[in-house]
Amino acid sequence: MDKFSYVATDANGKTVRGSEIAEDYKDLQAKLRERKLYVTSYRNLGGGVADVKYKFKTKEVSFISRQLASMTSAGLSLVRALHILQDQQENKKAKAVLLDIYEEVQKGKAFSDVLHTKPGVFPDMFVSMVAAGEASGTLDQMLTRLSDHYANANKTANKAKSAMVYPIILLVLLLAVIVLLFTAVLPQFGSMMAEEDMTPLSKALMAFSDSLINQWYVYVIVIVAIIVALAMLLKTPATRLRMDELLLKIPKVGALVATIYTGSFARNMSNLYGAGLQMVECIEKSISVVGNSYVKKRFEDVVNDIKLGESMSKAIEKTGIFEGMFTSIIYVGEESGTLDVILGKAAEYYEEEADAAITKLVGMMEPLMIIIMGIAIGLFLAGMFPMLYGSMTNIS
Repeated sequence: MDKFSYVATDANGKTVRGSEIAEDYKDLQAKLRERKLYVTSYRNLGGGVADVKYKFKTKEVSFISRQLASMTSAGLSLVRALHILQDQQENKKAKAVLLDIYEEVQKGKAFSDVLHTKPGVFPDMFVSMVAAGEASGTLDQMLTRLSDHYANANKTANKAKSAMVYPIILLVLLLAVIVLLFTAVLPQFGSMMAEEDMTPLSKALMAFSDSLINQWYVYVIVIVAIIVALAMLLKTPATRLRMDELLLKIPKVGALVATIYTGSFARNMSNLYGAGLQMVECIEKSISVVGNSYVKKRFEDVVNDIKLGESMSKAIEKTGIFEGMFTSIIYVGEESGTLDVILGKAAEYYEEEADAAITKLVGMMEPLMIIIMGIAIGLFLAGMFPMLYGSMTNIS
C-alpha cells in the first residue's frame, strides 16, 4: 500500500486537501467516495505504511478513548471515527500508528484484533476491554469507562509528580550547600591553622574538601557506577523480588504503598470484571498493572486457588497484602452477586486513600532531607570552629 496526497471536492464544491493510504488510484477513489469526496488531482508519495513503534501515554489513551466513545455514541462508524482521530493527531509517530490501525479496521478486521497485533502500543487493559465491548456490542460504553479510568490514573500520576517537586528542590539545595561549603568556604579557614594543631574532625573535613576540589571526577564516577549497579541489580528477577517485598515490609511506608496498590487493583478489577471478562483474567491483568513483582508472585497462588474453586476473597486474604476491610468488601460483593459494583465503590474510596498515602510518603522525605542537611552543616561547623578559634588565639 502507498501513501497518496490528494485534492478533492465535497458535495458543496469545497476544495479539500489531505493524504490517504491506498492500494492504488481506484482504491483511493473508493475510500474518498465513502466520505463523499471526489478526487480532482492526486500524487503517489509511495513508501507505504511505516511500522512505527509508539507507546501511548496514559493521558493520550484517556483522550483517544473519550474521542472514540463520543463519536461512536453519536452514530459515526468506528472506521470513520478512527479516520478523524488519526487525521487530528499532531504527533507523527502516533499518527502513523493510528493510521495503520485505521487501515486495518477499514479492511474489515476487528478493532481488538488489530490492537492485539501491536503489543505495547496500548495498555493490556485497554485491549481487553475493547475486545469485550466489541463482543457485547457495547464498545462506546467500554470506551467511556476506559476514558474515565485513564483520566483518573493520569490525575493520580500528576499529583505524585507535583508532590515530588518540593523534595527534589530540597535535595538539589542540600547537594549545592554541601558542595559550596566544602569547596569554597572551608578551604578559606584551613590556612588559618597548622595541620598538626587541627582536631581529628577538622583534618577529616579538610581531607574531604581537598578531594572534592582536586578529585571531583572520582565522586562522579562512583555515583554513576552505583546508579548503574543498582539499575542492573533491579533488572535481576531475584533482586527485584526481594526489593519489592522489603518495600511492603518497611514500617508505615509499607502500609501506605499497599493502600496505593489496593486502589489500583480495585479500579482495574471493577472495570475488567464489569466488562464481562473471566475472573482469572481480570485478576492477572489487574495485578500486572500494580508493577510489584512480589505482589504478582503472591497472586499466582491466588489464581491457582480460584481455579481450584476457592472464593476470591479467601484467596486474596491468604496473601496478607491487602487489608482485611478490602477482602471483606470483596466477600460481600461475591455473596450479593454485585462484585463489579462493590469493587467500583471500593476503588473510589481507596483511590482517595491512595492520594493521601502519596502525600504522606512524600511528607516523610522532607524532614529526612532537612535532618541530613542539618547534620552536614553541623559537621561543617564542628570542624570549622576549632580552626577559627585557633587562628584567633594565634593572632592574640
